[in-house]
Amino acid sequence: MPEKKAARVIISGRVQGVCFRMETEREAQRNGVNGWVRNKRDGTVEAVFEGDAGDVDAIIKWCETGAPMSSVAGVAVSVVPYTGEYTDFSIRYTV
Repeated sequence: MPEKKAARVIISGRVQGVCFRMETEREAQRNGVNGWVRNKRDGTVEAVFEGDAGDVDAIIKWCETGAPMSSVAGVAVSVVPYTGEYTDFSIRYTV
């Protein structure tokens, strides 16, 4: 059985107004990763990813480039405890 992993990720750069959340949702679903993504008022995008470790690593790697119109300046990753609480991937409202 594959190892499970969870991570909280903050993506900075030109990541709002460029369909970053929508593309992240699409990529998460493609990789079978659960969790959520949202814009933050400071201009960053925050996401939580849960799933098989390799799949979570793959979407984190994708975040380094991101959506086609984005310009990612940085990706800060914090590994957090895997809870299995997410059953899908969703876009949340800005906080």
